[in-house]
Amino acid sequence: MAKNVHVKIEEMKTNTGLIKNLELSIGKVIDESWTEPMGPTPMPSLTTLRDWDMKLLNRYKPFYMPDCDLCCLCTFGKCDLTAGKRGACGLDIGAQSSRIVLLACSIGAATHTAHARHMVDHLIEKYGQRFPLDVGGLNVKVEAPVTRLVTGIRPATLGDLEDVLEYCETQITHCLSAAHTGQEGNNLDFESKAFHAGMVDQVGMEVADIAQISALGFPKADPDAPLVQLGIGSVDTSKPVIMCIGHNVVPSVGIIDYMEENDIADKLEVVGLCCTAFDITRYSKRGKIVGPISWQLRFIRGGFADVVVLDEQCVRTDAFDEAKRVKAPVIAASEKNCMGFKNRTNDPADEIVADLVSGKETGVLILDPEKVGEVAVKVAQQIAPIRKKFKNLPELDEIIKLAKTCRQCDMCQRSCPQDLKIPAALKAAAEGSLVELTDLYEYCIGCGRCEEACPIKLSIHSFIVKAGERQMIEETNYCRAGRGAIQDIEIRNVGSPIVLGEIPGILAVVGCSNYPKGGKDVYDICREFANRRFIVVTSGCSAMSAGSYKNAEGKTLYEEFPGGFEAGGVTNVGSCVANSHIAGAAIKVANIFAKRNLRGNYEEIADYIYNRVGAVGLAWGAYSQKAAAIAAGFWRLGVPVLVGPHGSKYRRMLLGREDKPEDWEVYDARTGNKVNVGPAPEHLFQTVETKEEAMVTIAKLAIRPNDTWKGRSIKLSHYIDLSKRLYGTMPQDIHLFVRTPADIPMTMKDEIMKILEEKGWKETVIPDPTLLPRMIRKMKE
Repeated sequence: MAKNVHVKIEEMKTNTGLIKNLELSIGKVIDESWTEPMGPTPMPSLTTLRDWDMKLLNRYKPFYMPDCDLCCLCTFGKCDLTAGKRGACGLDIGAQSSRIVLLACSIGAATHTAHARHMVDHLIEKYGQRFPLDVGGLNVKVEAPVTRLVTGIRPATLGDLEDVLEYCETQITHCLSAAHTGQEGNNLDFESKAFHAGMVDQVGMEVADIAQISALGFPKADPDAPLVQLGIGSVDTSKPVIMCIGHNVVPSVGIIDYMEENDIADKLEVVGLCCTAFDITRYSKRGKIVGPISWQLRFIRGGFADVVVLDEQCVRTDAFDEAKRVKAPVIAASEKNCMGFKNRTNDPADEIVADLVSGKETGVLILDPEKVGEVAVKVAQQIAPIRKKFKNLPELDEIIKLAKTCRQCDMCQRSCPQDLKIPAALKAAAEGSLVELTDLYEYCIGCGRCEEACPIKLSIHSFIVKAGERQMIEETNYCRAGRGAIQDIEIRNVGSPIVLGEIPGILAVVGCSNYPKGGKDVYDICREFANRRFIVVTSGCSAMSAGSYKNAEGKTLYEEFPGGFEAGGVTNVGSCVANSHIAGAAIKVANIFAKRNLRGNYEEIADYIYNRVGAVGLAWGAYSQKAAAIAAGFWRLGVPVLVGPHGSKYRRMLLGREDKPEDWEVYDARTGNKVNVGPAPEHLFQTVETKEEAMVTIAKLAIRPNDTWKGRSIKLSHYIDLSKRLYGTMPQDIHLFVRTPADIPMTMKDEIMKILEEKGWKETVIPDPTLLPRMIRKMKE
């Protein structure tokens, strides 16, 4: 491992004289204390893992669903790519669709990696390059598994992360360059590069989270991370409220530190929206989570925030306009999101405070996190009494009056991503009933498109929020603070049951809150699979939604189920960048349980995960480019990902063909023979329409070629039970997943054997599966 060395000598006597205050800097030295041999693919380039990608892409061929048949990316104009036509540069619609996927994944990877760069640079400046990394103490010896796997580097200090980031930044640049006009021309090569961007994204996320965990004192692989308050109702609005929105917690840390240093931590409320919320609560017990990205408008318009602090990522770009309407000053705290504000970073804090409180300035840019803390706190204290109870929500009688002006043109419903029945609700409101508007509160994702579409500019979202106001102010739930990494001992305990299939699978529920029918679906899905003894892992906005509902006993999901990485556990790893720990857990199963070398050994580890680890990702509310990048990283590891119906707007799926037996052949590493293992998993990336379809598909995609007969029997029991309960029928493809009679659940043996006979089923072997010919030689050796 390369290290930067800095030596300072106060005084040294030599034969030639006396030397004082000598400083020496050595750029790199090589530390070979890590005895694990280097694998074949450290720091892979764009094409290093191309052969592995093609194995997956030839099995899971892209199925394109372009939102637009035109390409408008260059100055040749709008090229028509319909009906086999090619654009001026020669691209067809398939390659263009894959190019858009590559662009989305590259943007997502760049966003997370830039976040990591900002975080690492800031922490090095504050704590020094030699500050040690610690993500779990003695409980985590295989720290940074994604970084080790991809780069071959085992980082020990903050300074070590700089080399990792340089690799990530280089690869993202290459990925983006391939999307230029006249570069890549083949759709599968675009897809391979999208996989590459996703892999790099996982490294960038891991760097960001292990840096902040180590330096900021976040929970360290703690399955019993504290429960934190969640929901608008948990906010004490009798105090000045500072709301932080975004993903980079550094400015929020400045706010909390200033409050602690001045002994006023109990005098204000610091709350967060989106992933900054998680990291605030990981940093301080004073922090509270308002909710996911979709709650930005409702919280600002409700007048709850006295000061709004914006950092980066997933911030509504009209947040300033919304805050201005409720007289809430805004502080932009990231160079990636300056909001057009004047840069006041170098001005005296009290001058900035005076300008914001007086209204001379309604928003400022401050790039010093400590100064953000001082200004935000002082402004909140001074302005809260002035704007107390100020709201931008209409009164109920005003809603009824305005609803009578609705033209019933249906433009709001046509523009609504959820196709909510807004015109009918407005018609009922005009007649004096707000029940229908209240019902929409649960399902509204807060995009505001209805208002933009309305020809008479009704504040429809405000109507919905006001109608659901009672529910909003009573939202008091719990979420577990992000725990970070998974402990090595947890991996040892579950490695064998996962690989053998006795734990039915790992369900990772991640992504944004662009849900088809509200966050309750996320809660229902998580609870269903936790009860079925899956390991359920959550992160980001989905983790918030999972904690926003209660069971019949009044317990949230995180109160009902344990927080460990165990059968029946529901563990929240943290914010978006903490998604890397989910990939890391799968990687550690291969390393810790199966003893597979980790260092620069990507293909072998991915092959192991694909064939043996029954992990499934669910981005029920897929929304951003970051979500696309996160998914792509899991695809390259061989982990299938499901998205809700809005995920079709990513423009393509990666689908297998169960009707092509030749697509489902693997090598048996024991014999070298090719064996048909059936469509397990059947698809690598697909959309599903309803939570019922999602549940059935999750159970199916958890099936893996390496399942023992006992494990396969358990998995088939869940697949069949869910299919019968939710679809009312036995799965039509059950014969494809039975290898021997022992695979059949005992209670269904007669019924399934009859189906197998009708289908002409033939018994086959349970192999030691691999897609890599070299693994045959390795096993024989």
